[in-house]
Amino acid sequence: VQLQASGGGLVQAGGSLTLSCEASGTSGSGFKIIAMEWYRQGPTKQRELVASMPINGATHYGDSVKGRFTISRDNGKDTWYLHMRSLKPDDTAVYYCAADVNYTSDYEDSDFESWGKGTLVTVSS
Repeated sequence: VQLQASGGGLVQAGGSLTLSCEASGTSGSGFKIIAMEWYRQGPTKQRELVASMPINGATHYGDSVKGRFTISRDNGKDTWYLHMRSLKPDDTAVYYCAADVNYTSDYEDSDFESWGKGTLVTVSS
């Protein structure tokens, strides 16, 4: 399962930006995405969870983005988004999309996590 994140860029503080993540390699393959996630890593910071959306479960947001960021998905497609508003310079980071994936075959039933390459978001003051 491959993930491709896009949509990063430069935005002024207070502005908005939407990131997209498209997954491939799941159609008819035994792979199923069971949770869609966004992480970020800012300069000199550890990677942190921004938002997660299980297929069957409650959406979760990191404390620093609650009320400003929204994760959503394109129903019927393995594509999800991170809608960001009221951006702050502290939101500057490389944003990564990730997915919890279940693989099922006649011989195996296992879960693993897949990661995409990051997309840089820079918020200027």
